[in-house]
Amino acid sequence: MKFLDLFAGIGGFRLGMEQAGHECVGFCEIDKFARKSYKAIHDTEGEVEMHDITTVTDEFIRGIGSVDVICGGFPCQAFSIAGKRRGFEDTRGTLFFEIARFASILRPRYLFLENVKGLLDHEGGATFETILRALDDIGYDVEWQVLNSKDYVPQNRERVFIIGHLRGAGTRKIFPFRKSDMSFDRGYKIQIIGSTKPEEATRSGQRDVVYSANGLMGALSATDYKQPKQIALPVLTPERLEKRQNGRRFKNDGEEMFTLTAQDRHGVAIVQKPRGYNKGGEHEISPTLSSHSWHENNFLQIGGIYTNDSKEFNRGVMPGVSRSIKAQSHDAGVFDGVRIRKLIPRECWRLQTFPDWAFDRAAEVNSDSQLYKQAGNSVTVAVIFDIGSRFV
Repeated sequence: MKFLDLFAGIGGFRLGMEQAGHECVGFCEIDKFARKSYKAIHDTEGEVEMHDITTVTDEFIRGIGSVDVICGGFPCQAFSIAGKRRGFEDTRGTLFFEIARFASILRPRYLFLENVKGLLDHEGGATFETILRALDDIGYDVEWQVLNSKDYVPQNRERVFIIGHLRGAGTRKIFPFRKSDMSFDRGYKIQIIGSTKPEEATRSGQRDVVYSANGLMGALSATDYKQPKQIALPVLTPERLEKRQNGRRFKNDGEEMFTLTAQDRHGVAIVQKPRGYNKGGEHEISPTLSSHSWHENNFLQIGGIYTNDSKEFNRGVMPGVSRSIKAQSHDAGVFDGVRIRKLIPRECWRLQTFPDWAFDRAAEVNSDSQLYKQAGNSVTVAVIFDIGSRFV
């Protein structure tokens, strides 16, 4: 099937749809950095290219020709007049209206849309009701389902997927989508081992949470580039480079922690990317800070194996973080010498099931901060593939 990729981002929809055997005929993306990644990853030569969707005329849309599917992870704008039960008219002024406008002109057999789970109960459900009425007005019957990326990758990411069926086109239902229908299920569980947030800090987000390397991450967001999510890898006596246990000092990603003993210090590997004269790799101490080091991995946690009897402990060497906070019961078992490693951009892209070759192409044309942001804004490719495989 031929599909049009609206609000395309870096092409998560496109990659999943192409893997499912479909063909992209054009795309629309307003962000110039995302567009650079998109065009580096995908062969867009000869395709329709659009930037600001609100400036695309009806005449131009008609010139696109025949498409079978319109895809789009449309931004969740507030529908300020949602709930007035005017259907298509109520969506004017929102970006969802642009999808409806394209659909009303091109008449594809399917609409394949994605949004945050909260869209379903936004304004008490009035927003979603307006979307359903708008699609009904232009001749589309709708089904939807909330799916979670955790069934594919270690990321807890609930999103609602909406399928519009052109009335009378003979399309078949896509949902319900059962776990048995999925390509694979790794059964990840959330494993939080600590935090670099002080006890008295306000709850402004989950970026300070430290996840186990073989557990489940929180959902990636577009703002994670400011302080990327943090994972941990087991290390024995990180301050003693000559120390060995059964011939190995570092364990691999996903392996269990070394056995606790009275004399050994335990920790988590900190790995820095090569940059300039810095050769990268694993370090006993943090490498030299650079102007870009905020998105690398300069976190350290020290103090002892914390128990309920602990008098003091340090939750992380960070600006403004207290170094003498009373240990709580939930701190028991947080290990001495923990060095927190942030996810690097490549890992964020892997959590969205982008192949490394796609990341490498994007990394050639964009900064790390943009790569973090683009991963958080994208869709999980494996989910798109599984849904796209059911279009006939």
